[in-house]
Amino acid sequence: MSQDLQQYADIIEQLKPLVNEPEFNKVLLQIGGDIPKEKRFLLKMEVKRLAKPCMRSIDLRGQVDGKCKSYLHDGRTHYMDEIAVDKFEEQIRIFGGYTFGVYEAVQNTENNYRIIREKAEEARDTGSTSNAPRKKGSAILEQFKVPTVNLLDYRQRNTERMNFAVAVELFNESNHSIKGLSVDVSLEGLQVKLTKETLFKQNELLQVYFRGLEGEFAMDKKNGIAYRLVKTVRKKDVIYLALQRATERPAPSFDKFLESFIHGNKRRYKVNMNNTIEAITSKTCEQYFSPRSPTLPIYVDLIEDRLIPRFAMVNEVNRETVSYWQDEEDECRLGFLLSQNRLNTLHAKPAHRREIFVFSFTHLQNDKVFFYSASYEQLIEKDMLKQVFLGFGSKKVSWRVFKLTLTDMLPEQAHTPLSIPDSVGTKIKRQNTPPSPRVMSKLKNLKYLLHVTDVTSIYGQQAYNELKFNRDNLSHLRVFGHPRNQKTSNIELFRFKYEDQRLESRYRLRSQIELRLSHDDSVHVGVSEDISVHGLGLRVELNKEYDGELEGQVEVSFPRLQQITQNFDVMHLQYSVIYHNAEKNILHLKAMNGEAGKSARAFFEELIKKNKHSLEEDSGEEELPGMGQALRCINARNATSLSFLMSKEGVRYTPQAGIIGKQDQRVSSLVTYLTEKRQVNLEFLFRDRKLDTPFMQSGIKQVKLENMPLRQELLISFDAKQKDPRMAIIPRYSHRFENNEQRKTFITEALNRGQFIAIHVMLTTTGKPDLSMLQTEINYVSVYAIHRAKELENKLWSLAACSHLIDVTDEVLIRYEFDDDTISANRDTKAKVEAPAQSGIQALLQDQAFAK
Repeated sequence: MSQDLQQYADIIEQLKPLVNEPEFNKVLLQIGGDIPKEKRFLLKMEVKRLAKPCMRSIDLRGQVDGKCKSYLHDGRTHYMDEIAVDKFEEQIRIFGGYTFGVYEAVQNTENNYRIIREKAEEARDTGSTSNAPRKKGSAILEQFKVPTVNLLDYRQRNTERMNFAVAVELFNESNHSIKGLSVDVSLEGLQVKLTKETLFKQNELLQVYFRGLEGEFAMDKKNGIAYRLVKTVRKKDVIYLALQRATERPAPSFDKFLESFIHGNKRRYKVNMNNTIEAITSKTCEQYFSPRSPTLPIYVDLIEDRLIPRFAMVNEVNRETVSYWQDEEDECRLGFLLSQNRLNTLHAKPAHRREIFVFSFTHLQNDKVFFYSASYEQLIEKDMLKQVFLGFGSKKVSWRVFKLTLTDMLPEQAHTPLSIPDSVGTKIKRQNTPPSPRVMSKLKNLKYLLHVTDVTSIYGQQAYNELKFNRDNLSHLRVFGHPRNQKTSNIELFRFKYEDQRLESRYRLRSQIELRLSHDDSVHVGVSEDISVHGLGLRVELNKEYDGELEGQVEVSFPRLQQITQNFDVMHLQYSVIYHNAEKNILHLKAMNGEAGKSARAFFEELIKKNKHSLEEDSGEEELPGMGQALRCINARNATSLSFLMSKEGVRYTPQAGIIGKQDQRVSSLVTYLTEKRQVNLEFLFRDRKLDTPFMQSGIKQVKLENMPLRQELLISFDAKQKDPRMAIIPRYSHRFENNEQRKTFITEALNRGQFIAIHVMLTTTGKPDLSMLQTEINYVSVYAIHRAKELENKLWSLAACSHLIDVTDEVLIRYEFDDDTISANRDTKAKVEAPAQSGIQALLQDQAFAK
């Protein structure tokens, strides 16, 4: 209910039971006679809105102070606590059925955490003026600052390092000395802590005397042990020297003594495991990142100046991209997307800007799939056809926008040894073995990694829909068509290995359909695009405008599928319409609940079950053992976009670690703005956390319920001259705007103010980690510090969701028809600093969604 109508809440409650009665208008006039006519009209519309049938399921798990249980009503399952159930049944009696009024009343019970929080904030605002609330607010904001992790990038030690504090004295070649304290020691190195400045230089040869051992062991007091200074690190008032044994000055007796000393005392003094703990953290993040990343990595050879795509790494999310590029015979046509011309265009760009956007759609004719695609660069070359391609293509259900990013890689990145030295045991040594020569021979020519990401947006499709074009030019689009006999690169697919808790994907299903409305006998002919198993969603494209309503019931027929099945009736499947585009020719459907949708659920479950071998990965062993793991490691070390992991704390999901991507300068500059080194601030992504449906919190819940990845678009105004990140970064999710005009106005204001950035945000839940990749190092830590091992395992299992952030700034500017000069000027990661005039964006700072 809007703030304007909140003051009339009592009157609305009186009108609810009468909304469907003939005397409704008369009663409204009686009890609201002194209310202005305009307000009275709004009251009437509000009550009518509350009385409309609702299709949403209620899920209050994690949102209320009470235990939620499943509650079945009219074929739909809700999850509510006892207070909510009472309110639900009360409102059902008032409205006579499940309506939006029932749904909203249940969301506002007194034990709802949001209501409790709002009341507390209201009491605080009207109460004490102390600094306590301000401090509490700062503490809340701090939780969004998290450390960064470089996937699979950690130190491997050749020998064990033991924590050991003993007095030492260091002499350089000029015989200048300084006293300090050892921190840890190994057969190959030493770390020393100093409390005052030193003039020692990097690579300088030093003589180290272990003064603290001379009274207890037979140490040579005349000759020190030769070390070379590798690195100096300053932390506050303390200086740490990293020293490495100088091999050209051997000391065999000291080596023998030290080896015996470490072996006999490492349990007493404890082995230094910082690098192993760092490795476990890095591998944990990789475990949750790789199997659910939306980006499809394609590994590219460089042979005689020719770029040749060789391998692709498929997981349960990015396989949708592979599925999209399969024809009716399940032949992979990814080569259409990765033409030699596009690869050359990418390669010719500056190394930090090797990215392009490719637009595509398919056409089904005589049960054969024809692919059409064009990069933005190709559309500029044929400017007369740009409007035609974008305007016509976006009207098809198969419309997609892909981001292609090219980055350097090295075959050696396939090797990820343990952080533990070989000397610890034969099992460790075996696990540290590099990939086999056969695997490395397949990788030896790989030079680049090409990341393909589906960044299609509903709002983008709507914007392209609005482009005007001459339909007489449609025949000229054949220049962007891919001949079916065109020879493309043979890309070999490898699959990620991961545990269960699988996300259900959407499966391609291109077939002729007929759609009928419940109130009309006319037939809408069209084609299906794909189905989802879990929610049994269906996307279709019609050959004429759909003239029904959202949430209306429709009947879908599959004439061609009926010819191949006798066990199911697929000519009368019942669906409800949950979305349609502006042109009303693309519909997103969902199988009806209860008995009405039983036939659709049964048929498609059986269809998927019998064809899963061609839709998912096979469970067989790899043809070349170790190849999949090698490609996975290379990809993890070359992420090109930022991601972060979240764990659940109470009822909220909070970020735990950020993964910075290469060639991601705009987003990286945003998240590292005014932060400490190796840290990111993700607060702006959670700026809407006080709204009824904050994207991150409600989005993760939706992913869990529907078992499907969730996408949203975030538009950002970034002013780098501001010293407060909350003033510098003004974010707004696309679904918070009412129309494209508002979005374009926001972008224009952002460009005038400083820099505009658009991010394609994707949410996934996490699967179970593969402990086989972590167990050896966890066991090693538990030998010396079992409490640390348990802490690491608890953290491992606490991670529940992952968010992937893909920079789509240029594509968003393209869709809203900003010129190339504007797009180019906006690429500068250092936003303009001249003081802007007061703009409409400043008003957003007053908005509760962004100002708090």
